[in-house]
Amino acid sequence: MFKELTYKAFGDKAILIEWPVKIDPEILEDIIQLKSKIESELSSEIEEVVIAYNSITIIFKCSINHLDETIEVFKNLHLSESKINHHIKSLWKIPVCYDTTFGLDLEVLSETLQLSKEEIITLHTQPQYTVYFIGFLPGFLYLGGLDERLTMPRKATPRLQVEQGSVAIGGSQTGIYPMESAGGWNLIGKTPVPFFDSSKDNPCFAKSGDTIQFVPISMKEYKKICLEVEAGVYELENTLLHD
Repeated sequence: MFKELTYKAFGDKAILIEWPVKIDPEILEDIIQLKSKIESELSSEIEEVVIAYNSITIIFKCSINHLDETIEVFKNLHLSESKINHHIKSLWKIPVCYDTTFGLDLEVLSETLQLSKEEIITLHTQPQYTVYFIGFLPGFLYLGGLDERLTMPRKATPRLQVEQGSVAIGGSQTGIYPMESAGGWNLIGKTPVPFFDSSKDNPCFAKSGDTIQFVPISMKEYKKICLEVEAGVYELENTLLHD
């Protein structure tokens, strides 16, 4: 447990709690535990709890009248020895087609990193990435675990249009564009799996603490899954991981 946290007002209806500024799985677990305690103890008062790499923002339904007292409640919750043990995590297997039709920047990565395209794909599909939080765009997963050999600066000039499902590398991170948008990350492939569906009760299937593993597929397999997704019969491979 990280004991020296920073607590501050974030507007008149929210409190920001910050951990040390680094991407760390132990910090993520501490954040998830505190989030679970807050939602368990204060659900009637809380509108939303938003997770980031090293912070959570607690948004109240009403304005905070006694800031110091409210912060003290969170400090006591965080330092309490109780542990929420029912947090169930998932390992999601995400199919990705690394064909150069989609991997528009594979050639540049290969030349810059001095790796073959096959080596890039192997290095990208070996890790199990941790989902730290969801943001930037609805359904955009912030993942930790990219092999440092694949670190590649973002493009100097972002593309105005990146297709939904594009898989990319930006700096020391990798991610999937959940919808069409502008973007400056380096495109290496594309998944046929939708990452955000506003018609569902849970629009994004993944959550903080889950893990993601990319699975390489051919163009033929990509097109087949696209048809299954369109028909509503595709089921994403998912393994439950209990704490």
